[in-house]
Amino acid sequence: MPRSTIRNSTRRQAAVSYVALLTTLLTSVHAQPAVEQPKPASAHTIAANAAVLQELPFANVQDFSDAKRGYMGTVPMPIKKADGSICWDLNRYNFINDGPAPDSINPSLWRQARLNLNNGLFKVTDRVYQIRGLDLANMTLIEGDTGLIIVDTLLTTEVARAGLDLYFRYRPKREVLAVIYTHSHADHYGGVKGVINERDVQSGKVQVIAPEGFLEEAVSENVLAGNAMNRRTLYQYGEFLPSGPRGQVDSGLGKTLSDGTFTLIPPTYTIKRSGETLTVDGVQMEFQMAPDTEAPSEMLIYFPQFKVLDIAEDATHTLHNLYTLRGAQIRDACKWWKTLNTAINTYIDKTDAVIAQHHWPTWGKE
Repeated sequence: MPRSTIRNSTRRQAAVSYVALLTTLLTSVHAQPAVEQPKPASAHTIAANAAVLQELPFANVQDFSDAKRGYMGTVPMPIKKADGSICWDLNRYNFINDGPAPDSINPSLWRQARLNLNNGLFKVTDRVYQIRGLDLANMTLIEGDTGLIIVDTLLTTEVARAGLDLYFRYRPKREVLAVIYTHSHADHYGGVKGVINERDVQSGKVQVIAPEGFLEEAVSENVLAGNAMNRRTLYQYGEFLPSGPRGQVDSGLGKTLSDGTFTLIPPTYTIKRSGETLTVDGVQMEFQMAPDTEAPSEMLIYFPQFKVLDIAEDATHTLHNLYTLRGAQIRDACKWWKTLNTAINTYIDKTDAVIAQHHWPTWGKE
């Protein structure tokens, strides 16, 4: 057997082993610990939160209009797993309303929590749709000539399937012909088997497209450091806190993480350089590599036919997260700003909408 064949076979076997181990680690059950009763806000916290109202432009409500723009419909809550347990339930956030922030919550967080409650299927422009608010991340659906291209598949299969079913309630039912992973964080690929079948990938019927280094980085973060990372993630997102004014309110990028079935299908096609183009089912795409920005393996996607730039997770409606409490690799601020500067100089004059894999789009040139 030629050496190249042996090497490729070894890589495939390693990928299968990594995926199996990764799936086992990320679907492990975490026991709910005892939770202390939350305390009222201290005088210092109340004063600090009140000061924020004077520091930020709360009168600007453009984000609230943008977050609702293109809304088509949503799904009943909760979304359940096969065993009947809850995977996702926005009803737990019914305490969030249009009134002023409780004194225990930073007004900026309260504003973000209200925005992140928008959920369901949204139209960005002709042939470009997004599922938002069914997990921490978004799922973007691009309509090809005959089928669908899905960009990122959420964290778990249950919410990914619910999102795709929601799309089919409002749009013609088409086969998924390609899945694109924008980067190597689990909330963007874990639901993949909720929208495609691995047999179709193996047969070549469906492509799985990812940036160079995707599988290695997904493995390194979630397997090599998996046990510690998983535990820290639970603390980072307040998974064990009850929802409420003195508990878990929001996660900034979204409400929280779904609690369902995690999966991964290794990529079949790798994007390796900026400016690389690919056409899938009549949809033209141009890629910009963004390694070591928000994730070690990441890329942006420009859709020239639709004048849409998918900025992945490099420009969301939060501050740039250079460091995470769960202990992910520290992001390179210099590479990050250079990536954004390149995107602005390359695409912004020919872009009508910038979408991201969290939050709502930005329309226009400013």
